[in-house]
Amino acid sequence: MTQIVDLPDPEQLALRILRRERAAVASGLNLLDNKLAEARNRSARLLAALAGEHWLKDGHLIGITGPPGAGKSSLVAAMIREWRLSGRSVGVLAVDPSSRPELGGGALLGDRIRIKHASYDEGLFIRSLANRNQLGGVANEVWPMSWLMLACFDIVVIETVGVGQTEIDIAEIGDTVCYVAQPASGDTIQYLKSGIIEIPDIFAVNKADLGAAAHKTASEIGRSAPRQDRREDWDYPVCLVSATTHTGITAMLEHCDRHRSFLANAGWLDKLRLRHQRAWVVRLLKEEFGTFGLELLGGRHLIGQRLSENPSHQFAEYERMRKHIFSRFISINQPGSPTT
Repeated sequence: MTQIVDLPDPEQLALRILRRERAAVASGLNLLDNKLAEARNRSARLLAALAGEHWLKDGHLIGITGPPGAGKSSLVAAMIREWRLSGRSVGVLAVDPSSRPELGGGALLGDRIRIKHASYDEGLFIRSLANRNQLGGVANEVWPMSWLMLACFDIVVIETVGVGQTEIDIAEIGDTVCYVAQPASGDTIQYLKSGIIEIPDIFAVNKADLGAAAHKTASEIGRSAPRQDRREDWDYPVCLVSATTHTGITAMLEHCDRHRSFLANAGWLDKLRLRHQRAWVVRLLKEEFGTFGLELLGGRHLIGQRLSENPSHQFAEYERMRKHIFSRFISINQPGSPTT
């Protein structure tokens, strides 16, 4: 069992993370992944120390989703190369399938060796994380981890596990969501028809070097892509890219930058991030305590009000709500309670 003395001081760790020390970032992510009560308390203090206006204004959270075999990891590697050449720092949370519980339940792909970049690059940090069999394609820990990384990297990429139609949680994390499609795959259009089409802001048809098949898929997506779902004034571009030949990557990243500017200029970026944080708090509380737990807090509306009062400290408020529910459960089950 991890001893309290082994846990880092949150405020000191926050200072090191803000200096972009790789070891500190790794230590912070490990703390957020620790389920011990004292670790959770220190996690809340860590995120509070990192919080500020920059959480709502700076950086860019980009979600990469799509079916297996589309080449998401190869495309992310190509994107990283472009960002690093331009001098931008990059943090990556690569969500992998979970191994079987008897094997430890960790990430099957380990340290995401498919993304081949020098581990000595101080401006790049890659963390592989098991999805813990979450059907939404990302693990619960991705929410606080992405916000920690946003405190110290210009770009934060979240690559989902690649399970296809169920990958909807990424819509509640990323500022910009990119769907990666594979040419000549009937699955792509089926995924888009299933409702996932409402999620992406940018579509990327990878393996454009295949030629006609890639152009055909891009045309099909273009006909299916929404034009009036979440943002009426956004054009939902469809990009032809090839991670193998490194073509179309620059243009795709320009669309990513353009989308972030679109949100910021319209005054939607901070509102979007706050809405995403509230959605994750409600989701985690419901998963742990059910609808009854939410009702003990006064329901979704009152929970939203409490979170709105302290926008920069959502994780700490989430921990306070958890403790309140636990105390109410104990009270309800005490001998002599009206419900016992």
